Amino acid sequence: MDTIQQRESMEYDVVIVGAGPSGLSTAIKLKQINPEINVCIVEKASEVGAHILSGNVFETRALDELLPDWKTLDGCPLKTKVTKEKFLFLFEKSHFTVPSFLLPPVQHNKGNYIASLANMCRWLGQIAENLGVEIYPGFAASEILYDEDGKVRGVATNDMGLDVNSEKKDSYEPGIELHAKTTVFAEGCRGHLGKQLIEKFELAKNSDPQQYGIGLKEIWEVPEENHDEGLVFHSTGWPLDNKTYGGSFVYHAENNQIFLGYVVGLDYKNPYLSPFEEFQRFKTHPAIKKC
Repeated sequence: MDTIQQRESMEYDVVIVGAGPSGLSTAIKLKQINPEINVCIVEKASEVGAHILSGNVFETRALDELLPDWKTLDGCPLKTKVTKEKFLFLFEKSHFTVPSFLLPPVQHNKGNYIASLANMCRWLGQIAENLGVEIYPGFAASEILYDEDGKVRGVATNDMGLDVNSEKKDSYEPGIELHAKTTVFAEGCRGHLGKQLIEKFELAKNSDPQQYGIGLKEIWEVPEENHDEGLVFHSTGWPLDNKTYGGSFVYHAENNQIFLGYVVGLDYKNPYLSPFEEFQRFKTHPAIKKC
């Protein structure tokens, strides 16, 4: 007979699920408000930033409010300002450039920064730890814990030492219960615990449905003559048809690197459409090949 191993439990004021930008910022702000507050973050990746693969164009207003002196802090990854931008409408063999003044404000990026979100999270993680936040990478929150009144009282981490059939091996270790006065779920899009909460508490009731897309991203290192640090451009059009939502981003970052990606809305009607194949076609366009 197996010996039942009881879960250990730990008590915190706040437990945060997910060490992405929002979870880390929440932890930092809480410690700024009250340094004595006990804050813990659990992160499923092996290290902070390991699951944040995107390059991005970063508008700094929130960071200005969170860390007003961020430009002087050690290790700040925001180094490349957007200096040029353009928006292309692609046809199969040609394109035209949409004038900037015709673009909505959300597409105006001059003064923003091109950055790696992975590096951004690593930097924020170090700041959080310096403030006394406990961060546990490699521990996925697998279960929501509720009290007798049905209120969230924390989370439990995943059990360790299970085989492919979820049977206990000799190395089995039960997960740990993390109890908190407040639990913050910062899992990102479509987090499995977030979906449970949305259903249980009817959080989507009387709300517009979420819109989802799939994004494919790569980082290129290109010859210096092909690199234009500070350039940001987006595109729409080919290879997608007029009924399919999607487009691209190309960000020229530091160190001769380009963050390149393609996004396709998941409401596409063509059952044979492959977002990955569309991304490959996109990279053959004359305006993209020269990157």
